[in-house]
Order: sequence, then C-alpha cells, then structure tokens
Amino acid sequence: MTHIALLGITGRAGSRIATELLQRGHTLTGIARNVSKATARPGLTLKAADATDVHALAEVLQGHDLVVSSTPFVGGIDAPTLIAAAKQAGVKRVIVVGGAGSLEVAPGVALIDTPEFPAIYKAEASGGRAFLQALRTERELDWTFISPSAFFEPGPRTGRFRLGGDQLLVDADGKSHISMEDYAIALADEIETPRHARTRFTVGY
Repeated sequence: MTHIALLGITGRAGSRIATELLQRGHTLTGIARNVSKATARPGLTLKAADATDVHALAEVLQGHDLVVSSTPFVGGIDAPTLIAAAKQAGVKRVIVVGGAGSLEVAPGVALIDTPEFPAIYKAEASGGRAFLQALRTERELDWTFISPSAFFEPGPRTGRFRLGGDQLLVDADGKSHISMEDYAIALADEIETPRHARTRFTVGY
C-alpha cells in the first residue's frame, strides 16, 4: 500500500486515476481547489489547496510516498512549482499526467508542430511540452511523465493497451487513442512496478 497525493482529483482523468488506485488498496489524498466536486470514498482523504502556491502545496504533500499531478497545464500547476513543493515536502517521486502534443509523429517532428494540430489545443499542448522539458533538467526527483494518445476520453476499462516511448502510438486503423480508464491502469502499474524513472512514456491501443 502506497500513500499517494493526487492533484486534480476532480478532473476527468484525475477521478478515474483515483478510482483505479483506491481499487488497488492504496491510500489517497485528493487535492483540488474545490474538493466539494469529489466523492468521498473509503481510503480517500480530500484536501483543498491551490496547486499554484508552493508553500500551501508543500504542506499538504508532506508524509506522502509520491505525488501524481493531473492538473491542466494552462491554469494548473507548472513544473517549477511542483518540483519545489515536492522537495519542500520531502516527497521524492512525482508522476505527471502528460499530453500527446509533444509526442513525435516523425523523427524530430512533434504532433503539436504538424499543420493538422487543432489551434484550440495548442496552448495546453505547449504547456505540456514545456513541463516535460523542465522535468528533463531535474536531477534530484524521481519523475515520470506519462503521455496519453491523441484522443484521450472516458471509455471502457479493457486492460489491453501498448506502451511506447516518445513516438505517438496509432492502432491498425491509424487512430491514436486511449481511454482514461485504461490510462489509469498504466499509471497505477507504473506506481507499483516502476519501469520509467526520469523519462516519458506513452499509452495507446
């Protein structure tokens, strides 16, 4: 059993990650600005905190084995804040719910830089890329950045998916997708059996 702090528990991905971790018997502190949107469950403690405030965040992170960040990159926590808060709290492991925009679709070509990438998602994807770049310069924390596939929506929990590195995964029909439920499985697996220390990996069908 691991004592985990989860930032962004009220979000679509965060709530599904919480469900997966609680089902596996971990204890969880769910953190959000407004925790009234979260459902109370056995094994879950809810704490309200502003994830952009280093000192306030460090206070609620104390005593945890690791922190999972599932906040947006625009309007949510940034890498320097998360890194500083984790270090202040003495938490040595950080897992970040990443984005697909920084994944490569060809050597040296990121998805966000393709002409087809929707403009509406560019700010969030740029934030995710900057977050990953900041983590890659971090030498003290044990971090992992987990990018979903391009289409990342609620869906079935199948337990059947693939893992990749920095390249966008696509299925036999050329579609890049993963359900939030299956993504949560991959994240929980990484917590329980670490295989991607200080690196990024991706999850897809």
